[in-house]
Amino acid sequence: MEALLRVLNSHPGPSVLLSSLLFRLIHRLLQRLPLPSVVRQDELRSWKWRNLSVSMVHSLVTATWAMACVMIWPETLHNLHSYNTPLCYLLVCCSTGYFLQDAGDIILTGHAKGSWEFLLHHSLVISCFLYTLFTQVYVAGAVVALFVEVNSVTLHLRLMLKLAGAQSSSMYHVNKFANLFTYVTFRLGTQFYLTWYIVQNYYWLDHGGYFLASMIVINIMMLIYFQRLLRADIFSPQKKSHLVQNGTHRDNKKFLSD
Repeated sequence: MEALLRVLNSHPGPSVLLSSLLFRLIHRLLQRLPLPSVVRQDELRSWKWRNLSVSMVHSLVTATWAMACVMIWPETLHNLHSYNTPLCYLLVCCSTGYFLQDAGDIILTGHAKGSWEFLLHHSLVISCFLYTLFTQVYVAGAVVALFVEVNSVTLHLRLMLKLAGAQSSSMYHVNKFANLFTYVTFRLGTQFYLTWYIVQNYYWLDHGGYFLASMIVINIMMLIYFQRLLRADIFSPQKKSHLVQNGTHRDNKKFLSD
């Protein structure tokens, strides 16, 4: 494993590109799986479903990986600046490759305008992760940041169930509350912990100003998304998605609706 880390440290760029190609291969493989009929009837829904499918794979893998790293090496949670292990570094490589692949998929398929929020988020994450990979600092911080992927699992499932028109199913109902719980604990909790760490250690952290600014932007985005979730699933649960006869959503221009 130490030999692997040395190779990755010497070639972080190619390692990220290799990971990106791996997720692109996963995208191609998932295209062979059958789509729900209501999704298959609309081109935009089909693209959303495939995009979310790849995101679900990334979330399942990286969430489990990040939690395992912290359980095996508890110092990861406390020394966000300097602590590093081969598996932690490899995780950041893998996740950076996914975000590059996903941003490329959004742009190259012509959905950039309707998903600019995701591209802004991806650009911030990619820049921070690439800094981590090339400087070999904040590796532990990047691993902890990937705790948010625990929530991404329920968030992606929620959106896929909505695309399939299954908002009235028991699975959607259970996942709705699981999603809100994981959003608070794993997404908002993680974001605020990272922000607190940067503020507390700002005077000596490398490029602390850039990372603090990035965290503030992402925090604002996450709070806006949380408000949307509460409005859609708690305060206005009676408002169902309006579907026309061909099964498409009335707000097709938006990448991911509430």
